[in-house]
Amino acid sequence: MQNMMDLMDIAFPHLGIYLRNVPKNFTIFGFTIALYGVIIAASMLLGIVMAAHMGKKTGQNPDDYWDLSLWIIISAIVGARIYYVIFFWDSYKNNLLEIFNLRGGGLAIYGGIILSVITIFIYARIKKKNGLLMLDTTVFGLVLGQITGRWGNFFNREVFGEYTDSLLAMRIPAAMVRERDISPLIAEHMTEGINYIQVHPTFLYESLWNVGVLALMLLFYKKKAFDGEVLLLYLTAYGIGRAWIEYIRTDQLYFAGTKIPVSMVLGIVMAIGSVAVDAFVRLRKKKAE
Repeated sequence: MQNMMDLMDIAFPHLGIYLRNVPKNFTIFGFTIALYGVIIAASMLLGIVMAAHMGKKTGQNPDDYWDLSLWIIISAIVGARIYYVIFFWDSYKNNLLEIFNLRGGGLAIYGGIILSVITIFIYARIKKKNGLLMLDTTVFGLVLGQITGRWGNFFNREVFGEYTDSLLAMRIPAAMVRERDISPLIAEHMTEGINYIQVHPTFLYESLWNVGVLALMLLFYKKKAFDGEVLLLYLTAYGIGRAWIEYIRTDQLYFAGTKIPVSMVLGIVMAIGSVAVDAFVRLRKKKAE
């Protein structure tokens, strides 16, 4: 592999993959469209289709999930933005209008999940539906959306980890990433004559991890002991994966005044809490039999 990369190139040197002119956007009729946005929109559509499909497979009305979809999309975006702004407040406190500039990036999945769960419960209550069953169903769409949506980070040259020389190591020209995401360890390996960084492709790790999570959910949902258990399985499996992936990312959000990554702690708490709730409900059901 060469030492100098063209600005739009991305490489996986140990896999022998060198991608030239990987675009961040494209232009149609004079309008510039970000590939990140296209992929996020596509992932949302796939998620809705998946939720409707699982609704039909479990004897529900798939139209309920199409009706719910608009509210889920809005709540997911708003929740993800609020979460990010809260934990990255220093970047917005002096320019509040920048909060509404989604083109500048800054969405955090946990915020989207939290507000979406609340939205589903409200929708279920209004429509007199089983809220826990709807959560078990929509979570299939959520994880499929995460699998595909993470590839928006690939085109944006973001959500990567520390320096690595592992099999999946990824190289990106340093000029194409945010300066704040280049850690001291990454910078140490940018020797003279090299214009790229070599990092963990954590967006890829999370996408692949979620493929496993989805497979596990598909194997489990017919054997669940109660409504809401598929959601708990997702929260456990995703929480574990997100915790270790977050540990090596360089764009972490921290608790105020600390260097403790919010998403890593939340992933651990979420996984432990979900296992505890599942065990409690199963034990209570067993005693009631």
